[in-house]
Amino acid sequence: MTEQPLSPQFGVTQDGFVLKGFDAVLADARTRARQMWATLGLEPDLTSTSSLGKLIEATVHEDAELWKRLEDFYYASFVCTATGDSLDLLGDDGNLPRRELPASGEVTLTLGGGLPGRSYIVPDGTQLVTAAGPGRLSFVTLAPVELSSTTPSQRVAARSLTRGSRGDITAGEIVGVDPAYEQIYLSGFGVATLTVTNEQAFTGGLGMEDDDSYRGRQLGISRSLWTVEAGRQSVLNVDGVVDVLLSDPLGGVDVSQSFFDEFDFGERLFSGERQIGAAYTFDVVVAHDFRWPWRTTGAVEGVYERVLREVDRVRPAGVHPNIVAADHIDVGVRARIVVEPGYDPAALSAAIRTRLAEALGTLRLGGDVLYSQVVRAVVEVPGVLDVQRLHLRRHPPAFGRITFGEVVHQTPAVDAAIGRNLLMGTTELPVFRADADLHDLELVTP
Repeated sequence: MTEQPLSPQFGVTQDGFVLKGFDAVLADARTRARQMWATLGLEPDLTSTSSLGKLIEATVHEDAELWKRLEDFYYASFVCTATGDSLDLLGDDGNLPRRELPASGEVTLTLGGGLPGRSYIVPDGTQLVTAAGPGRLSFVTLAPVELSSTTPSQRVAARSLTRGSRGDITAGEIVGVDPAYEQIYLSGFGVATLTVTNEQAFTGGLGMEDDDSYRGRQLGISRSLWTVEAGRQSVLNVDGVVDVLLSDPLGGVDVSQSFFDEFDFGERLFSGERQIGAAYTFDVVVAHDFRWPWRTTGAVEGVYERVLREVDRVRPAGVHPNIVAADHIDVGVRARIVVEPGYDPAALSAAIRTRLAEALGTLRLGGDVLYSQVVRAVVEVPGVLDVQRLHLRRHPPAFGRITFGEVVHQTPAVDAAIGRNLLMGTTELPVFRADADLHDLELVTP
């Protein structure tokens, strides 16, 4: 007796949902029709040109579409495959709604009373505000601007620090630089003045974040309030936070630690250094976008205050966060770049810096800057033929702010050897700024 092969399995299987295509549905329909007519002793004509065959095919088209809908319904139940409204429903289950986008537009910066022969730099991330009042909004510039008495006015892109349609302001609503920010960061202007206005309306606040970004946040969500993962998720949901590192070596907030709930409070301490009755703290190292102030400045609430408020929502009672800013390491490039003749050196240098900022802008805490990654980013710029004598440079900030792990003290400027990567510490975030003085690019033609 010949063993009959197993019929294909369709629908929900161990390997996921197997779609039953049009051919398989049509074959099953024809088989059932033959079996029905065979009970009457007849052999039907089921070819595509027959009347019965056409009726069966018309019905099968509807059944095949139904199978497609069943497949969509199945994959809509999982965060990794759901899209659109289905992804929104999964986010609602985890109390993580889809974010609105910040509005964006352009502003005009105008210098008044500038001294001849002097340049005035308006840094990237300058805080702008609308008129004072309960509904005052804050914006930040997205690029540095150089003004002088010969070029007193320039346009620059800006973005709202408030998500949603509130940031969709009309023309002329931005009145100037935040007074507190101006006093701290633009005091070097002296008698010169800086006026700001938006000649056109800001748009984009009605948009919503894309499925990929929303899915990434959902995949990392914690379903428990009392874990390090829950604390990390709450911090990452704060606007302006790039990455976060939580250290809880004693298990006060991380219930997954093997020694959690094993301490005898009547006989021993958590550790030898901790005094009885002292507050228990865990470290939260936050890497943030430099455009957001770390502490509240003027009308803009600081990252520190907003992170503290979010962590307080999920932390256990009696366990307090010690929130510190991560070490933001400025990364630069020193290299000899061979370019094709005919290209403008200044424009090509700016294009190289912009490309490097895009390539290195995705790094996170502890992410090493790879030599090969930098070389690839540079040679991808049109007009670049070769990269020679490439050194990666770093300019570390003041150390000693992080309370755990060893930090190697280095000189104010460090050049790695040719071919060597820049190794980052656990609490260090590499930052590449296109306008930094740390870069030294020598462009030559063959």
